Amino acid sequence: MKSPNPKITVYIACHNYGQYLAEAVESVLNQTLDDWELLVIDDNSTDNTPEIVRHYSDHAKIQTFTTTGIGLPSVCNLALEHATGEYIMRLDGDDILDENALQLLSATLDRSPEMGLVFPDYFLVDEHGDVFSQHHRQRDYDGNQKIDLPPNGACTLIRKNVLDECGGYRTDLGAQDGFDLWAKVRANHKMGNVNLPLFKYRRHSNNLTNNNPRIMNARRQIKRDAIEQSRGNFGPIIGVIPCRRHFEFIDNFWCQKIKGITLLERTINSCLKTTLIDILVVACDNPEADDYVKKYDDPRLRFFLRDPKGTARSKSLLGTVEKIALAYDLEMTGITVVSFCQAPFITAETIEETITTLLFNDTDSAFGVERVESQLLRRTNSGLVPINKRGNVESDYDVVYRDSETCFATRNKNFLNGELKGSTIANFEISTPENFFIQSEHHLNLARLISGE
Repeated sequence: MKSPNPKITVYIACHNYGQYLAEAVESVLNQTLDDWELLVIDDNSTDNTPEIVRHYSDHAKIQTFTTTGIGLPSVCNLALEHATGEYIMRLDGDDILDENALQLLSATLDRSPEMGLVFPDYFLVDEHGDVFSQHHRQRDYDGNQKIDLPPNGACTLIRKNVLDECGGYRTDLGAQDGFDLWAKVRANHKMGNVNLPLFKYRRHSNNLTNNNPRIMNARRQIKRDAIEQSRGNFGPIIGVIPCRRHFEFIDNFWCQKIKGITLLERTINSCLKTTLIDILVVACDNPEADDYVKKYDDPRLRFFLRDPKGTARSKSLLGTVEKIALAYDLEMTGITVVSFCQAPFITAETIEETITTLLFNDTDSAFGVERVESQLLRRTNSGLVPINKRGNVESDYDVVYRDSETCFATRNKNFLNGELKGSTIANFEISTPENFFIQSEHHLNLARLISGE
């Protein structure tokens, strides 16, 4: 029989996951902790999901709902409205809870009132339920001091009153309820980990998490909105486009054209599209670059004549950006974002995310990265050894990234310490096309081919 005030509300959001739904429901029924209620929500499925839901509709501890294709965030808010538990958890219709999940996660929140939510490790399983990997998370506030990786949105146990005070889930994004939740909770509450794999996360072609552009856009909007209220507490934001006459594979590389537009103009156009940049400076040791700057009728755009001695390969960019920062930010309280002409496919959205990622995570700097999937090796006394671990257990500390070299944002105060990026660095993954970086004639020709020239 359902308790009038159960300890935990679990809700299952399901859209066309009929082949997996019964297994998800049964994983709740088999919990060692018995003080729970279950809400099963069918969001306009066209497969056999309604039939599976009806099978459980008479269960004393289960409530069933049917919605009209309102989407995951709205389904989450519906569950929040009807939940009566002290804690609440979302279980996706294609995932499976370990029988001890509710017991162990709720015990963590019981003894840690400062925690707003707790999340576990998990197994990755294929569409047949076979385990092919385990994801291990370094423990927050213990092994992992930088809280810049959100937990999985599913199978995270959260205090219902915390979620209520956060205003529930945003419905204007269409994705990223997990990132949205984490962004709201982390400001006022700690988050905990149980470093045991307590659910099976199914990966298949219909996963919402496979919809990368949708997720990327949602995360960008969440970051932008999160820093909007504090926008007046920092600044100015100075954009810098560094270029030089020599030391590339071709002199004056920046004036090479793709589809009739110079690489410098392409970069200027991308930077000017974001309203976050207050001042945009083209820094070049060739005065001819100023002719391109003068073509634009934008008061934010300036030209800075670089010292040719500071453009050599052996010289850091630090000297140039420090001089520019001092010219426009005497108190050095602002931010400099550097965008490179060698990245012809960089977008305004990515340049903006570089800034918002720095502010969102309150770090010294931030830049875009590309996750390295192939095996990397380094030489040792005994031969080559792997740099990035590859195996059945994967930790967030085992992942290796490549600096995309497209752009980076840094606090101007770093320059006063003789540092370009500081000691705390946040990152975000950017799309493969934007990671393209021209370093040779071959790369330039390939960029022209990719652009349809």
